[in-house]
Amino acid sequence: MKQLKINKNYLLLKNWWDSIDITNYEKSFLNREIISFNQQLFRLKEKKIRIGTYGKSGVGKSSVLNYLLKKDIFKTDIINGTTREIQTEEWNINDQTLNSIELLDSPGFDFCDIKFPNKVYSCINHSDIILFIVSGDLNRNELSEISSFIKDGKKIIVTLNKIDLFNKIELKEIIESIKHKLPKDLNIPIIINHEDNLENYMKKIINQHGEVFLTLNSLQSADKLFLQIKEQRLKRRQKLAQSTIGKFSTIKASTVALNPFVLFDIAGSFALDTALISELSKIYGLNLKGESTRKIFKKISINNLFLGVTQVGVNTSFNLVKKIILLTAPFTSGLSLLPYGPIAIIQAAIAIQSTKILGKLAAKEILKRSKASYIEPHIMIHNINFNEPEIFKHINIYLTKRNLNNNLVSFLP
Repeated sequence: MKQLKINKNYLLLKNWWDSIDITNYEKSFLNREIISFNQQLFRLKEKKIRIGTYGKSGVGKSSVLNYLLKKDIFKTDIINGTTREIQTEEWNINDQTLNSIELLDSPGFDFCDIKFPNKVYSCINHSDIILFIVSGDLNRNELSEISSFIKDGKKIIVTLNKIDLFNKIELKEIIESIKHKLPKDLNIPIIINHEDNLENYMKKIINQHGEVFLTLNSLQSADKLFLQIKEQRLKRRQKLAQSTIGKFSTIKASTVALNPFVLFDIAGSFALDTALISELSKIYGLNLKGESTRKIFKKISINNLFLGVTQVGVNTSFNLVKKIILLTAPFTSGLSLLPYGPIAIIQAAIAIQSTKILGKLAAKEILKRSKASYIEPHIMIHNINFNEPEIFKHINIYLTKRNLNNNLVSFLP
């Protein structure tokens, strides 16, 4: 049943990815992110979970992994900074539900001679589970690194190493201090690396929840990539939409300013507004028909009193004044035409402003309606049923932060 679920999730994610038409520009701009996602998708297909170790120099990351492996694979030394780059090794455990377990060793984040530190952090951040190794109480830098992983919605297990340096009372005080500094609502486990404590805990959590951690991390990776693609597309569409709104504003301003006929002016403005909405819908990938554009225009006008009044009431009044001015011109030797120019300029300014407001509101409305037909990755995350939700509280942090950051208003024209 577990294998069936992970296969199903892989196919869902694979179909989702295949349905997205990536442009060459996007492939180039998001090359690193696309590669990372495809690697994660491959690990999901192969049922290969990745466990990364992270921590400052000298806490014993390599020795912890060697202890799990029961052999000296990762180099250790009395001198801090022995590990200079990411190293990997497969870990085989009894009755493992997944095909493969990959252990990652990393340099200390505070070591000054790390090659490509951002790449190291990114590699660990793409792990399905992170063992954050400490050798005492948490200091400010360690807490900052943990906070970064938490904000990214990562599953963290704090591993207390080198406990032989402390007596029982000191060890208890250190554990209490770490608990006090970590977020209370996440229940981040603190495992002492003593005898088989860590090994037993890791075997249990991998066998019980490994496929879920792997699936969740894959979905998160897909969702982060999706948001980046969406952001890039919205930025480009924003510029095009601004240009289109500016063009229609100019046309409407000149039309309204020069035209003295009320009914023709209202009809002309309405036609330009519906044409603007139609053009914006094409920019945002939603080809609306005439009836749909009229419905959007009606909805926007009703919901925005200022726009409705300026589009009809104010312009109607100004047009009546302009008509009276033209009719009375022969009887005033043309003196009554003097206010015609300022009134036309005011009308033009109102037309420009109202068109900009309409364009922004229409773009927002169209964006809501132009959601892709496929299921977005974060929706798949919401649809996962957790047998033990306490273990997966970290995912709520990701979803909350995602919703806060997914503010599309800044990308509207």
